[in-house]
Amino acid sequence: MTDIDALFQNARLSNGRSVDIAVKNGNIAAITAGLRVAARESFDLKHRLVLPGLVDGHIHLDKGFIGDVWKPHRPCTAGFNVRERVEFEKQALAEAKPIPVRAAGLIELCVSQGTTHMRSHVDVDPQIGLKNLEQVAAVRDAHRDRISIQIVAFPQSGIVTAPGMRELLDEAIRNGADLVGGLDPAGFDGDIAGHLDAIFDIAERHSVGIDIHLHDGDLLGVFEIEEIARRTKALGLGGRVTISHAYALGQVPREVAQRAANRLAEAGVSILTNAPGAHAFPPVLLLHEAGVNVFAGNDNIRDSWWPYGDGDLLERAMIVGYRSGFNTDAELALAFDMVTSKAARALGIEGYGLVEGGPADFLVIDAEHIQEAVVARPKPRDVYKAGRLIARNGATISNVR
Repeated sequence: MTDIDALFQNARLSNGRSVDIAVKNGNIAAITAGLRVAARESFDLKHRLVLPGLVDGHIHLDKGFIGDVWKPHRPCTAGFNVRERVEFEKQALAEAKPIPVRAAGLIELCVSQGTTHMRSHVDVDPQIGLKNLEQVAAVRDAHRDRISIQIVAFPQSGIVTAPGMRELLDEAIRNGADLVGGLDPAGFDGDIAGHLDAIFDIAERHSVGIDIHLHDGDLLGVFEIEEIARRTKALGLGGRVTISHAYALGQVPREVAQRAANRLAEAGVSILTNAPGAHAFPPVLLLHEAGVNVFAGNDNIRDSWWPYGDGDLLERAMIVGYRSGFNTDAELALAFDMVTSKAARALGIEGYGLVEGGPADFLVIDAEHIQEAVVARPKPRDVYKAGRLIARNGATISNVR
């Protein structure tokens, strides 16, 4: 083995093995005990726990107020209402700092916590056009040495009820968005068939995936979930469709959720949850046992939707586990997988994980095992992207080599 760029010695894996990790051209060239190779740089990890880079499966880079002044939360006038929440958000963002400032601040916060991949939903609507998409794409490109970012063209103001949105979403895909999004076909647009016709048509024509926000609850929401699964299976889009939130699965009797879970698994549709606040959320263990790929993300971080969040996906795994009643080692491992391998699977990240040939994206922390990583969320953390140190002690490295 020649021309090794970096050798990381005394790395402890989640299975307890102590190994050395050789990195070449940003990828893991070898991972085994007792490596004896010449490398340009060598690092002694001192038997600290090495984990694959964390994957945020759902975030909104254009919405957060990180890098801006504190903005007090404005509650809805009568319980949670998506349409009213969207209007409040537009008013707040009109007075916020520019997207490049806020998005960069949020990216750096997430990277400092160990996130090396994320999927960001970015608003596209007739008023703002593709402006948000263009600005987030520019910030993404500026941070490509630190993090890999997918962009979903998100119709936050609906599709059927927003004139010209179908064409605008089509244009967004042609101008750099990686996936097409959607929002509450029934509750927001009042037209399930029309809304789904639009996004599935765009996905099929452009060969891109779908990630649709679904807050619609109870049996109506389950009906939409099963319809999305039906369309996914019919078009052969298994593995490329995600339903984000899917609150309805946590609001119906177990037998109804089980039926929907079976259909989701058969169709290859993933479910995203962040186990939000006081909201019902999908039964993670039921979905997992049915064969559904269920994963997690931070969603909104310190924005108009809620004031919480610091970008720490280990804390998000803890929140999901806590709200799901996870206590056993196997359950805690599932919570960890939801912000690592399962999220990577949903995002279609090739070569993910601590494997030979895969990208050398990992973080190093002081924990005995992944269960402790979830329950204790230890810091400090050293974060590596393509084998290069990009963050340490809660701060990103300014000059990534």
